[in-house]
Amino acid sequence: MARTILVSGGGRGLGAAISRTLGTQGFNVIINYNQSEAAAKALAEEIGNEHAVAIQADVTKREDVERLVQEGTKAFGQIDGVVNNALIGFKFDPTAQKAFKDMDWEDYQTQIDGTLKAAFNVVQSVIPQFMERQRGTVVSIGTNLYQNPVVPYHEYTTAKAALIGFTRNIAAELGQYGINANVVSGGLLKTTDASSATTPEVFDLIAQTTPLRKVTTPQDVANMVAYLVSKQADGITGQNITVDGGLTMN
Repeated sequence: MARTILVSGGGRGLGAAISRTLGTQGFNVIINYNQSEAAAKALAEEIGNEHAVAIQADVTKREDVERLVQEGTKAFGQIDGVVNNALIGFKFDPTAQKAFKDMDWEDYQTQIDGTLKAAFNVVQSVIPQFMERQRGTVVSIGTNLYQNPVVPYHEYTTAKAALIGFTRNIAAELGQYGINANVVSGGLLKTTDASSATTPEVFDLIAQTTPLRKVTTPQDVANMVAYLVSKQADGITGQNITVDGGLTMN
């Protein structure tokens, strides 16, 4: 029986690459979207409506997430894994990024809600069925900027750093129920909607200082996510796996 994976923010950018890769590898995919209805529904049709469904929900709202999980479960019978990928209102634009002295706490709070609160909502809503079946997988999307802030995207990087702590704590507590939890931290991706404002100079700098001499692609990250939600990765939990061509090394 094919595993069913819920991908938050799964209709565009990195989320679309993850959804498409999962569909290609035989998973059922629940493509969550907030505003990108046309893109999400087109992607579900591309994957095949018998293996994909697009469902609207604002993952920062618990009631929306409860409905998302209920509708996704109804569509495929159960949910076997979730990918916390949704990105709320952030662009990787080095020229527009505020200096720390000019920031408000609300800048941080927006990213904390979009990253940490969203993951909290999704995981809490889905773990009852994981615990009942003694099996489930959580993958959250992090960033290598946590280790190497090439551009100091303060609020984004801080929220993603918190996601690592969140993931390791749930891995420690929920492992007894057969639940895995990991983070996949990509480099700056070339190119997604969020990184469309990144200057060529920044991409060139990253490529020149990366051992593989290339910028990470959405497909690079999607391949790792697909591995972590597969049976082959059942023995991996509590890890922050970096996919950035060796720019950062653990």
